[in-house]
Amino acid sequence: MIRYLIIFLLILFKTEAQTSVLNIADSLYVNGNYSKAIEQYKLYNNKYEVFDKIARAYMAIGNYKEALEHYELSVKANPDNTLIKFEYARLLSRTKKYEVASQVFADLINKDDNNPNYHYELGLVLEKLKDSTAMKRFQKTFELDETHQKAIYKIAKYYLQKRKHDMVDMYIDKGFETYENNIELISLKAQNYYWKQDYKGAIKWFEKLIELGETSEFIYEKLSLSYYQHYNIEKALENRLKALKYNPNDATARYVIGTYYSELDNFELAEKYISQALLALDQPLDREYMKLATVLNRQKKYKASIAALKKAIKEEPSNEFAHFHLAITLEAYYEDYDAKIKAYEDFKKKFSNGRMSKFADEKISQIKKEKFLKTD
Repeated sequence: MIRYLIIFLLILFKTEAQTSVLNIADSLYVNGNYSKAIEQYKLYNNKYEVFDKIARAYMAIGNYKEALEHYELSVKANPDNTLIKFEYARLLSRTKKYEVASQVFADLINKDDNNPNYHYELGLVLEKLKDSTAMKRFQKTFELDETHQKAIYKIAKYYLQKRKHDMVDMYIDKGFETYENNIELISLKAQNYYWKQDYKGAIKWFEKLIELGETSEFIYEKLSLSYYQHYNIEKALENRLKALKYNPNDATARYVIGTYYSELDNFELAEKYISQALLALDQPLDREYMKLATVLNRQKKYKASIAALKKAIKEEPSNEFAHFHLAITLEAYYEDYDAKIKAYEDFKKKFSNGRMSKFADEKISQIKKEKFLKTD
C-alpha cells in the first residue's frame, strides 16, 4: 500500500512540476520574454502539446525557420486543429513558400468553405503566384462577409485597374458603410474620380486623405494635377511644391512648377525652376527650351532667350516653331531693321513651305514698312 502511495505521490509531483513549467513558460510568453519562454516550453515533457506555442514564440523573435519547423511538428501532432494549420499557412505565405501555403489553405477550405479568411488568405497567395483565380477568392470572401475591408479593397482595386468606375464606387461605398475612414478605400475613391476625369471629386477625396494625416508624393502630385484641370493654378502650384519635397531631384516636377509660375506671371521663379529642370532632364528638350525662352522673353531677357532657342533647335532641328520663335526673339533683340528682316528670311530658307511661312512673309512686309517710314 505504501509503495502505491509513493508512486502516486511521485506522479502527482511530476505532474505538478510539469504544470508549473507550462505556467512559467506561458507567463514568460505573455510578458514578451519569448526566448526564455522557449527554454521553458522545451522542458515540458509532452512537447506535442506545446509545439505551436514554441512556433509562436520563435515567430515573435523573427526566427521563421524554427517557427516553421515547430508548426510542421504541431500540424502533424494535431491534424484536426484548424487554428494551428491556419497560422502555419500564413507563416508559409509570409516566408514566400507560396506553393505549399496554397495547398494548406486549400485543405482548410475543404474542411470549412464558409470561413471568409481562408479564402482571403488563399487569394493573397494566388496573387503572389500570379494566378488569375485570386480575384475569385477575394469575391468569395466578400460573399461570405460583406464587411471584409481587405477583400473590398482588393476587388475595388481590380476594377480600378480595369477602369470600371461604377464597380469601383459600388464596392468602396459598401466598405464605407462599416468603415468610412478606411485610408486605402479613400485613396482608391480619389484615384477613381481622377481617372474618370471628375477632378472636382478627385480634389475632395485627395483632400480627405490629407485631412486624415495621409500624405505622400503621389497624393500631392495628383491633387496638384486635379486643381490644374479645375483651373486653380495657385492650389496646383501649392500642392506640386509639397510633392517636390518628397523628391527634390525630380526634374519633371520642377519643369511643371516652372510652367505654373509662368501662368501666374511670376517669370523670375518660372525661369529658375525651368532652368533647373533642363539641367537634369535627359531627353529631347526642344519644347522645354522653348518654354524657357517664352519666360525669358516676358522678362525682356532676349539674349538668354536666343541661347535657349538655339538649344531647342539643336535638340530638334526640324522643329519649325522653335525656328520661328527664334526669329521673333531676334526681331525684338535687334535694333537694326535689316537684321530683323534677315532673321525672318533665314527662317524662310529653312521652311519655305512651312505652316509659319505666311506669318514670316507678313513680318518681313511689316518691318520693311516700318523701315521705310523711319527713313522717310
